[in-house]
Amino acid sequence: MSDLNEQVKQDIDNAFARQQRYAIELRKSDYKKRVAVLDRFEQAFRDSEEKIYKSAADDFGKPQAEVDMSEIMAVLAELKHVRKNLKKWMKPVPVKATMALFGTSSKIVKEPKGVTLVVSPWNYPFNLTFGPMIWSIAAGNTVIIKPSEMTPNMSAVISEIVEKAFTPEEVCLFQGEADVASYLTSLPFDHIFFTGSPAVGKHVMAAAARNLTSVTLELGGKSPVIVDKSVDIKKAVQSIAWGKFINNGQTCIAPDYLYVHESIKDEFVKEMVACVDKQYGLGNDAKDNGDYCQVVNDGHYQRISRLLSDAQAQGGKLITGGQTDDAGRFIAPTLIEGMSGDSAIMHEEIFGPLLPVITFTDLDEVISYVNSKPKPLALYIYGKDSRNIEKILTETSAGDTCVNQAMMHFLHPNLPFGGVNNSGIGKSGGVWGFNAFTHERSVLTDKFSSASMMHPPYTPKVRKLIKMAIKMTS
Repeated sequence: MSDLNEQVKQDIDNAFARQQRYAIELRKSDYKKRVAVLDRFEQAFRDSEEKIYKSAADDFGKPQAEVDMSEIMAVLAELKHVRKNLKKWMKPVPVKATMALFGTSSKIVKEPKGVTLVVSPWNYPFNLTFGPMIWSIAAGNTVIIKPSEMTPNMSAVISEIVEKAFTPEEVCLFQGEADVASYLTSLPFDHIFFTGSPAVGKHVMAAAARNLTSVTLELGGKSPVIVDKSVDIKKAVQSIAWGKFINNGQTCIAPDYLYVHESIKDEFVKEMVACVDKQYGLGNDAKDNGDYCQVVNDGHYQRISRLLSDAQAQGGKLITGGQTDDAGRFIAPTLIEGMSGDSAIMHEEIFGPLLPVITFTDLDEVISYVNSKPKPLALYIYGKDSRNIEKILTETSAGDTCVNQAMMHFLHPNLPFGGVNNSGIGKSGGVWGFNAFTHERSVLTDKFSSASMMHPPYTPKVRKLIKMAIKMTS
């Protein structure tokens, strides 16, 4: 933090102070004012569609169809959902009085937290920047954004959209390396929304703790897939292959490792390979497939390549894939089996196009293994046996779960999204995103209560009234 340019520090401090002043004024903002701000953003976002496509292609060869589905559709759908429901979310919630508090009225007021910070990742930059920003604006806050330096072209377009849509006191953005993020998180924000790795999330939470700033942490981890012998194999492999290899596996809720029942393993693997071939092509054929994007940069490419080499050195056998190309940051869609439990691929979040396949016969052993690891952001179950599905749900813990589907829960506006412990803190999406940036303020108004009758001095009559109150409330 000390290495950060003094002028950048001054710019950040000035922006923060300006937003602190404006946040007080925003406490009075109504539904119409907040929606008007979001309308401005939507127009700027829609006008930037071609730039969004180009920047995604420039940063890691992302195809337009993936951009449409995971970036543009996700943002526009969230805007529509927020606009439709915001008036209801903002309303105070009346609360019934208890017997002991007869004569009072109470309500819960939805209050903006104030000045908020969104630190967003590189894998889905528009979606994971603008989603939290939308919730924060809807809740009546100001926003400072720190996008990822890993995808400079996409971050530049995000910056253009922000400058076009907002005044600096509403939303502003600072680009830069980790030193910029470190300085920002040291400031006394009213809420920080961070999306990234658990390792960096710990630093964000530690920095926030120094100011007692509340946080939402969308992290990650190793999301397991459990394939029961009762599964519809053809349907399952289509879902798993898409969930694993979309965005080249660079998704926080991508399937990370797969347990498949031994009795169906051979058929499952055969269908999986055929499905990967149909979706992206096998081996080097995927290199020229415009639907298969790149690893984001050389550092991540080398990390994933090391995971693959280490797994092979520790007994891993390729089912399909394994081809790499340094020049194009290309790693083929890869299925691998037989690696040692000590191999790095079984301990680190992969965040790339490698899928370890493990067979099982005893479901209890699978559950025991999952429970021996940090709680994942997602857990996926494939099968038709309702008893086994319920057993897995009951005996494991994960941020969220899909049954016979992968990743689609993120797009459901009426479901909360988020991790648990190592995979995240807090929920987002829809009303949960709004609530993350909202303080619920209790307001009690006395009308004709008898509370003063139990004030000191504690005469026998007062003590008798207190005893009566105990009986009434217990």
